Amino acid sequence: MHIAAGMFATDYAIRPDDLARELEQRGFESLWLPEHTHIPASRRSPYPAGGDLPKEYWHTHDLFVALTAAAMATKKIRIATGICLIIERDPITTAKEIASLDVLSGGRFVFGIGGGWNAEEMENHGTNFKTRWRVLRERILAMKEIWTKEEAEFHGEFVNFDKIWSYPKPLQKPNPPILMGGDGPTTSDRGFEFCDGWIPLGYRPINMAEKLAGLKQKADKAKRDWKTISISVFGAKPEQATIDEYEKFGVERAIFMLPAAPRDTVLPLMDQYARFIKK
Repeated sequence: MHIAAGMFATDYAIRPDDLARELEQRGFESLWLPEHTHIPASRRSPYPAGGDLPKEYWHTHDLFVALTAAAMATKKIRIATGICLIIERDPITTAKEIASLDVLSGGRFVFGIGGGWNAEEMENHGTNFKTRWRVLRERILAMKEIWTKEEAEFHGEFVNFDKIWSYPKPLQKPNPPILMGGDGPTTSDRGFEFCDGWIPLGYRPINMAEKLAGLKQKADKAKRDWKTISISVFGAKPEQATIDEYEKFGVERAIFMLPAAPRDTVLPLMDQYARFIKK
C-alpha cells in the first residue's frame, strides 16, 4: 500500500515545489492538493467538520498552478487533486490543463474529483447546488471524450459542444485515473459509471470493512472487476493499526494530511508519517 500526503497549498505555507521535493526524498508515493477558488464572505453552508471555517480554505494557490510547480520540481512522486471541484470549472479548459500537466509530468497525474459542499461558492460559478452531481457527471464524460477522440463532441443538459480539436492528449491512456471523493450513500454508484476508484474520508468515523464490503457488492452488480477499483483514504489516521486494516482490505493508498504551515512545522510531521513507508 502506498503512503501519500495532502496539504492545503496556501500563500503562507511551505511552497508546493519545496513540499513535493521533500516528500519525494522521503519516499512518499503522491502529493494531493485540494482547491477552493474563493470563499464567499457571507454564506449559508455550514462547514462540514463543524465550527469556524479554517482560513486555508480561502488562501489556496490555484490548484493546477501549484501542481505544476510540484511536478516540475520532482521526478517520481505522483501529483493529484484531492479534490478538484469540476462543478466550478469549464470542462474544455480543464481537460486541456490536465492533459498538459499529465504530459509535462511524465504521466504522474491522478484526478480526484467531488461535488463540493459550499452552495454559495458553486453558485458564484453558475452551478446550482441541487444539480451539481448531474453537472459533474456531464463535465467528466465530456472531458473523457476530449482526451480520447481526435474530433470530440458532447451534447448534454449542461455541456454542449460540436466537434473540436484539442491537444495534447494525456500521456496516460485512455485518461489519468479518475477517483470519486466522498462518503455519500450514492458516491460510489456514480464512480462506477465514469470513474476508476473512490476516495473515502478517513477522518470521519466510518467502518472500513463495512464500507468496502458494500462497495464490492455494488462493483459486482455493476459488473466491474473489484481488483481494478482504486481506493485512496483521504485524511487517514497515522496509526499502524489503521494502516494494517486498510492494507488488509486492499486500499491502494493512505493519504496523511499535513497542516498549511511553514517548513519548520511541516517537515517534522512529514518525518513522522514517513515511518509508515515500506522501503
